[in-house]
Amino acid sequence: MGVGAALWRSVAVYRFLALLYAGVLIAWNQDKYERPYASWIVLTGMVVWTLYAALAYGGGRRQRWPLLAADLAVAVAAVLATAWVETPFGIAQGRPTIPVAWVVAALLAWAVSGGRALGLIAAAAIGAADLVVHLLNRSTPGPVTFGNIVLLFLTGLVVGHVVRMAVDAEVRLARAVEMEASTRERERLARDIHDSVLQVLAMVQRRGAEAGGEAAELGRLAGEQEAALRSLITGAPVPRPRPRIDAAPPGVPNAPAGAAAGEADLRTRLTALASPRVSVATPATPVLLPERVADELTAAVEAALSNVRRHAGEHARAWVLLEDDGTDEVIVSVRDDGPGIPPGRLERAEADGRLGVAQSIRGRVRDLGGTVAIHSVPGEGTELELTVRRPRRV
Repeated sequence: MGVGAALWRSVAVYRFLALLYAGVLIAWNQDKYERPYASWIVLTGMVVWTLYAALAYGGGRRQRWPLLAADLAVAVAAVLATAWVETPFGIAQGRPTIPVAWVVAALLAWAVSGGRALGLIAAAAIGAADLVVHLLNRSTPGPVTFGNIVLLFLTGLVVGHVVRMAVDAEVRLARAVEMEASTRERERLARDIHDSVLQVLAMVQRRGAEAGGEAAELGRLAGEQEAALRSLITGAPVPRPRPRIDAAPPGVPNAPAGAAAGEADLRTRLTALASPRVSVATPATPVLLPERVADELTAAVEAALSNVRRHAGEHARAWVLLEDDGTDEVIVSVRDDGPGIPPGRLERAEADGRLGVAQSIRGRVRDLGGTVAIHSVPGEGTELELTVRRPRRV
């Protein structure tokens, strides 16, 4: 908007200065006109339109076609009025039209609004009006007339090109400023995280390795999260180790028939999450998805089950249902018998920076192009329905 506002202000200033120049020439050439009084009528119309255009165009707003068309029509009419005001001899000699350079303001408005294409269209319309004046006078246009028309086309072409370059440069500058602000914010967060979270994770990893036993496993997990967090704040690829399933559950083959390279059976991923308090139901046939999609859906289900343990208690039960009816959609439902989610709880959690549902579940599924529906009634448990579209095989 900064460049646009400056350009429209420049057009308005040019319009007033060109009006002053036209008024001086009209007063100077009064004794040469065939109808001197008519020149003052034309000048009055130019003054009125200049004042109106200064208000109508404003600064930096997107201009509508009616205003641009009216501006060009007034400019063309002012040029054609030369045949009414000037003498046939003056027209034949190639004397300036009544509005002289004032009509270029309309050309500039078109060029600023639409670039080179509109600038050339406006130049063609004004140039054609100049030729019509000679045709009405039955005189042959001279070199001066053709030179003015060439200047009109050059003005429309150059101004339109410069305007497009200025607008593109402003857009690129805005993107650069945004990227710089994002980089500075990342650096600030990196400093804060390094001074707090990363040091705690490093300490847990070190103390866990020293303690051994279950603490060693906890330390190993802390080390993985520390590496992932460091990669995230530095912009490097985030290592996301996914537990590999070496042996599929009974009845589920390790390599489903028909699986292409890079595909995984979502049943295998989800069935591995079963436990005494988590029941998993899947179709009898493989549910093949790209490995990344299967990993992300599994991670979203893990996050949902983690929320069940955290908010509904260790003794709460959960049911995972995988539905695949052969259509383009795959649906995974996670239901629990916990206390449910109070109204407004998710919104408050997101506002407080707790993004388990917002990012770990909704964010993952949204990045896959899917949707998440949450159904919860206080005292009656919660059900999450994760829906993703199955990518078409090429």
